[in-house]
Amino acid sequence: MRAPGARPVELSLLEALAVLAAGVWAGVVNTVVGSGTLITFPVLLAVGYAPLTANISNSLGLVPGSVSGAVGYRRELAGQERRIARFAPLTALGSLTGAALLLTLPASAFEAIVPAFVALALVLVVVQPRLNRWLARRRHPDAAPDGGRVVSLLTWATGVYGGYFGAAQGIMLIALLGIALDDELQRVNALKNVLAGLANLVAALAFVLVGRHLAWEAVALLALGSTAGGQLGARVGRQLPAAALRAVIVLVGLAAIAKLLLD
Repeated sequence: MRAPGARPVELSLLEALAVLAAGVWAGVVNTVVGSGTLITFPVLLAVGYAPLTANISNSLGLVPGSVSGAVGYRRELAGQERRIARFAPLTALGSLTGAALLLTLPASAFEAIVPAFVALALVLVVVQPRLNRWLARRRHPDAAPDGGRVVSLLTWATGVYGGYFGAAQGIMLIALLGIALDDELQRVNALKNVLAGLANLVAALAFVLVGRHLAWEAVALLALGSTAGGQLGARVGRQLPAAALRAVIVLVGLAAIAKLLLD
């Protein structure tokens, strides 16, 4: 594997297959849990892409997987039109803000902060089961059906995070929506898929318009793989052991942190 750099990357067949496979797995993980970026991002780094290029190409490449996962969860989305109408504009605005920050801040700032983002995402992955139980015990019976202004502000903030980097944005959304909404986890997860996918889409469109830092061969491979993974995640994801998914995400994330710090 090559060290990340600014020069164009020419993928070997083995490296292209690795990116494609990472896209499939990320599509599954994003649909079922969230944090697929923790799989694809380090793989893009490993095959030679610079961190900023890897992040932007990853955002665009995973959009089709988000759409695929949302389609697979269409039954759980039934009746949530009002929620989508409320939270989608906030997510989109936040994502646009995050994309602008990513494009205007120096690349060195992104490279310095990514390990902290990945570490935070890994902590959220590990504590998610306890966090969900804690939130369920403390949900007020008279709480507003779709949350209040604080929830709106936090939804915007998760959009900013999603536009800037996005790893574990889905888990953040599940935690947030778990507080705000008195609903089944699978329906919350379905809503999460829509909002996280929208954040990726808005950021990706901004990156395409600017036209910088995109590796189109990686985008195509991730798009193809994540589309298949989104369908797979929607069909059989509920049967996958959650502990196994978390273990894989943590291992890959730790490898990403180590690689970024060493580079």
